[in-house]
Amino acid sequence: MVVGARRAGGRIRHTRNVNGAHTPSDLERRVLDAVDVNGILDDLRELVAIPSVGGTSGEHDAQQWCADKLGSLEHRVDHWRIDVPALAEEPGFPGQEADRDVAYGCVGVHGDGPEPALIFCGHTDVVPPGDLDRWPNRDPYALRVADGIAAGRGTCDMKGGLAAIFGALQALRAAGIQLARPVAVHTVVGEEDGGLGAFATLQRGHRGAACVLAEPSSGTIVAANGGSLTFRLEVAGQSTHGSTRYRGVSALDKLAALLPALRELEARRNADPDPLVAHLEVPYPLSIGMARAGDWASTVPDLAIAEGRYGVRLDESIPAAKAEFEAAIAQACAADPWLSERPVRVSWPGGMFASGRLPEGHRLLAETQDAAAAAGTPRPTAVGAPYGTDLRLYAAAGVPTLQYGPGDIRYAHAHDEHVAIAELERAARAYALLAIRLCGIA
Repeated sequence: MVVGARRAGGRIRHTRNVNGAHTPSDLERRVLDAVDVNGILDDLRELVAIPSVGGTSGEHDAQQWCADKLGSLEHRVDHWRIDVPALAEEPGFPGQEADRDVAYGCVGVHGDGPEPALIFCGHTDVVPPGDLDRWPNRDPYALRVADGIAAGRGTCDMKGGLAAIFGALQALRAAGIQLARPVAVHTVVGEEDGGLGAFATLQRGHRGAACVLAEPSSGTIVAANGGSLTFRLEVAGQSTHGSTRYRGVSALDKLAALLPALRELEARRNADPDPLVAHLEVPYPLSIGMARAGDWASTVPDLAIAEGRYGVRLDESIPAAKAEFEAAIAQACAADPWLSERPVRVSWPGGMFASGRLPEGHRLLAETQDAAAAAGTPRPTAVGAPYGTDLRLYAAAGVPTLQYGPGDIRYAHAHDEHVAIAELERAARAYALLAIRLCGIA
């Protein structure tokens, strides 16, 4: 049973239906009806066509596109050049893996007031396409729309989310809505390799009362992220001719001898996970992604190098996570006669993703659940995710943040990357409702 809704003091006062969700008011329904799916797809087509692989000039082009788009939506736009070497000297710099000295930030703010009541945030960088032969027509940057899906590099992670944000803003504009408090859009680069774009945006002073990342959330709301670190192991051996391998010590064999210790470490760190990530088979994974050894087939290798990913637990500091990993490696070396005298060198290259979470009980969660349900999806549950995003940077800066966006994370970075068009529409509708409900009506 629904009892109606009215406006009071610049805010929409809602009733709740039998499921406990806010029912859209007449004004909100007008905004929902103004969401233009074709316009969202047009924006997504243009964004996907920009090959904004991390560390390339495409990052700059995508940020320029967003600045122009926000300007056309009558936002006050801050589009600035980021001096990456100078930024890297700042405390807390999250690192990077791509090679860039310059990047660009972009923030749009609509409405008057000292601080935005809501930030929508999304990254414009994408990962490389990989083997082009696995893409239709060998073109990952041409949007393909068929059978209710939109496919191409970045559609899921996360230009689809950005297009939905712009669709929501356009719907508010088309419906003639004036918000009582400002809404902001942050488009950032470098998310895939550390998060320097979000870090630079926050360093520049851009803040808000709450933030929604339009990252793909697979029909849920991600209220917490485990972090991740890239580790490097350098294992020493002793070279000799392959025909007399018994005279040498294979660094590859010594690397293999460390694997049980890494598996034991992973099991120990996943023994009692936080409830938000307890549904995951392995909440804090540890894996080796690259390994190389030797420089000649008939020589016993004297050096093996392995690089991998190490999950950071919720609420665990990066120094504490590193210390536990290094202690496990040291213990394994101490038990091996060769490695006890030649300990494995551990280093931490690349980006550093700390964990982060939305404060327990914050209204942003319930408001987002209500908006999503009113937009036509089943009321999403709150979960934690085993991967890092810019959530942790906003949370660390005191901005309550969650992740809700179109797409299934399983298709991110994949050759069959895609997003359902219906999800784009529902996300745009939910974002428009959130803006109205958190910013109020002028």
